[in-house]
Parts: sequence; C-alpha cells; structure tokens
Amino acid sequence: MYLAYCASCHGKDGKGNGPAASAMKIAPSDLTELAAKNGGIFPENHVAQTIRGDSNTPGHGSQEMPVWGPIFGAIGTKSDGVPQLRVRNLTKYVESLQQKSVK
Repeated sequence: MYLAYCASCHGKDGKGNGPAASAMKIAPSDLTELAAKNGGIFPENHVAQTIRGDSNTPGHGSQEMPVWGPIFGAIGTKSDGVPQLRVRNLTKYVESLQQKSVK
C-alpha cells in the first residue's frame, strides 16, 4: 500500500524524495523523522488522521478534500473494518520507517 499510495511523493525510503516531490508546492515530509521530531515518540494518531484526511495537513489537501481516507473506504469492500485496517497497516508501516538513534 505504501508503494502504491505514498512513495510517489514520500519516496520508497520515506525521506520525502519521491518522483512527484519536485512538482509539489509543499515538500513532502521525511517520514523517517516523525518520531525524532516528536520527542522520540511516533505520533501514531496524527499519522492515522493524516492518512484518513482527518487532520489539516497542507500537502494532503484540506479536510474538505482528504486524500486517502475515502479512497481506502471505496476500494472493493463492503466491510466497515477494512478501511480502518488499511489505515492501521499503513500507519504501522510508516512507524517501521523511523530512524533509529545511533549511540
């Protein structure tokens, strides 16, 4: 899912260097630094809200024009739980991209 929906902007490695990044008005976030920028704690709720379109993230459009939440809900399923599972799985994947601190 990450490669299909996120990598074009955020890059395969999550560093914000995807092939579409240079065409954006607002540079995509480096997803590998989210925990580091949040006191070492991965902001799971914020990431999930951003994916769903529930937060105001300029690069993802306004709340009136969310990017992935409605799309995940419309992709070939009648189950209410499947879109939530998609968001959860994608959030967990972004969490796995976090840079590990070097000591």
